[in-house]
Amino acid sequence: MLFLRALMAFLILPAAVGGLLPWMVLLNDQWRRPSIPLGWPVLLLGVSVLLWCVRDFYIAGKGTLAPWDPPKNLVVVGLYRYVRNPMYIGVLATVLGWSIIAGSPLMAAYAATIAIAFHLRVTFYEEPTLARKFGDKWTRYFNRVNRWWPQLSPDKNLK
Repeated sequence: MLFLRALMAFLILPAAVGGLLPWMVLLNDQWRRPSIPLGWPVLLLGVSVLLWCVRDFYIAGKGTLAPWDPPKNLVVVGLYRYVRNPMYIGVLATVLGWSIIAGSPLMAAYAATIAIAFHLRVTFYEEPTLARKFGDKWTRYFNRVNRWWPQLSPDKNLK
């Protein structure tokens, strides 16, 4: 049952923000330039990061990425040892990859818009919610791992 909930959350949220909405933006972008294949590694990195994070939420967190079905445990494994918000970074990389591939300035503006929205959501909703839910464990994690800029080495003291 948890697997189906995790799959649905993935299809509803990141697949919409990183796939469906970009496709709709591209359909309406009259300023597109020629295609740039160098965007494919960025897109594939973004999708890989996103899938890894969904897996960690499922396995370590015992929940999904959806706000209506969040992880039961604070996820501090995998990419979360390097940066607190790798899932959002994965979505942004996916959208930036699409922007580069399509040569789309409108898609780049969309990426900037969702980056701002992600930052506001994290700082005003997610971090206070995690602090209330996980207390000292969240505070230790918050003080040891950066919000957006990945650390070069993982924090080995997280548990």
